[in-house]
Amino acid sequence: MTGAGRPTRARDLCLALDLPLERKNIENTRAKLKRLVSLGILVETEPGSLAQPRP
Repeated sequence: MTGAGRPTRARDLCLALDLPLERKNIENTRAKLKRLVSLGILVETEPGSLAQPRP
């Protein structure tokens, strides 16, 4: 994620990836992040705030 160990939002990730801040890009990124949460690769610390799980 973009912040070293800190939770990140889909919009912040779009900025880090130099994607245009358009609704479709943010929503697509959010959907992909939610999929990673369902696979256990990421955790959702707060609604919309995602991070890597701590070991």
